Amino acid sequence: MKTNKNLPVRRDRVSLGGLLVAAAGGWILYSHYGINHRMPLPEAIPADRISLYSKTAGRLSYYVDRSGTDRPLVLIHSVNAAASAYEVRPLFEAYRGKRPVYALDLPGFGFSERSDRIYSSSLYANAICEFIASEIGEAVDVIALSLGCEFAAAAALERPELFHSLAFLSPTGLNQSIRGSSSRLAQLYGLSNGLHLFLSFPVWAKPLFDFIATQSSVEFFLKRSFIGPVPRGLVEYAYTTAHQPGAEYAPLYFLSGKLFARNAFEVLYARLKTPTLAIYDRDIYTGFNRLPDLLLRNPAWQAVRLVPSLGMMHFERPQDTVDILANFYRGLK
Repeated sequence: MKTNKNLPVRRDRVSLGGLLVAAAGGWILYSHYGINHRMPLPEAIPADRISLYSKTAGRLSYYVDRSGTDRPLVLIHSVNAAASAYEVRPLFEAYRGKRPVYALDLPGFGFSERSDRIYSSSLYANAICEFIASEIGEAVDVIALSLGCEFAAAAALERPELFHSLAFLSPTGLNQSIRGSSSRLAQLYGLSNGLHLFLSFPVWAKPLFDFIATQSSVEFFLKRSFIGPVPRGLVEYAYTTAHQPGAEYAPLYFLSGKLFARNAFEVLYARLKTPTLAIYDRDIYTGFNRLPDLLLRNPAWQAVRLVPSLGMMHFERPQDTVDILANFYRGLK
């Protein structure tokens, strides 16, 4: 009688597969019954917080300090698994009392509406335009972070009269197509729709997001944007804001790449007429090798490299960031 020498290997594979299925099932149960998805969420910024109803984005929340003078300043945070206006808190603190300053929670994040709907770059751009038009009513200076820069650029192209200037901190969309995050690459290679269908499947959408949004995972991804230690307040707030009802909906669109412009360089940045500043150095999630071409092609752009930094320079080098911005704003007057 012949023996099957591959049988032990097959048994090992079956055992391993069974363990993985059991672990996944256990995590799904734990996600639904063992994780608090209604954690008390404090204010991201110690300032007045106001909500408004947007025709395009539903409930929008923003922080404001109107005690300063000069042109209003609007701060736009990035988009990730645990984003919120906390990401622009150092800038809010730097400018409050000096000029009217606003920090918006983008749709799907913070105290803004987190309903199960289609999230897209146009939703974010329209929300920014509607917010500025209805709540401020004059041309503003905008400082945006990472992917938020693409939304701000799209908004400025849609309603240029609302934007006096744009300042982009570590903007996405300036890297070659062969580089970037997995989310960005999924968009570039046309995989976003299928990936989102998989990620958002009801059985595992929330458990999968919970796995991504553990405190250790949140801290791991934030560390990649800091040279030094990550501020504990940022880690704790990111974890808390990722444990709210509906917290997974917008991030799953982001993770599938559906929020990135297909070609931000051509579609957005090269077309801008609004004076625009890029502050950058290195960023593990994107690259800037197309920035020199952009500076040659579009005279509305200028750039300053702040060395060393990894994408969150306004946390680690706030005064240097503000000084660069001050030089930019002086040049506009």
